[in-house]
Amino acid sequence: MTNADPFDDTVRGEVYRFFVDQCRPPVAPEIAESLGSDQASVEDALRRLADAHVLVLAPGTTSIWMANPLSSIPTAFPVDVGGRTFFGNCIWDGLGIVAMLGGTGSVRTWCPDCQERLEVVVEQGRLARGDGVVHFAVPAAHWWDDIGFN
Repeated sequence: MTNADPFDDTVRGEVYRFFVDQCRPPVAPEIAESLGSDQASVEDALRRLADAHVLVLAPGTTSIWMANPLSSIPTAFPVDVGGRTFFGNCIWDGLGIVAMLGGTGSVRTWCPDCQERLEVVVEQGRLARGDGVVHFAVPAAHWWDDIGFN
């Protein structure tokens, strides 16, 4: 992040470290404990990170909804990497999780038209199996207009 409080970058790093280690996002008290900080400072950092579009918080809370590409809630895009399952917010995020965690894994979903099961398999950073068409209904430049919907 540019022009950020160095503590914000530390909180961001801890969010991702914890999320990958535990397959779920941390809550503010867990971050505070891990960093030897206080909960209020962590919550302030989380709000700044959300304002900077680094994280998405559940509305009206400091609970992490998305630490892109990771989703804190089950979605239609389960991602299997190294024997663990994460969730992406979309196929793009699912592939981002595979890339972030070493480049080998799979993303499953369903065709929104015919409900056929779909799977994309990536091995060592390359598409190994999967076909289909990816459709983005909203241009990437507008994803943050309503990130919870898009």
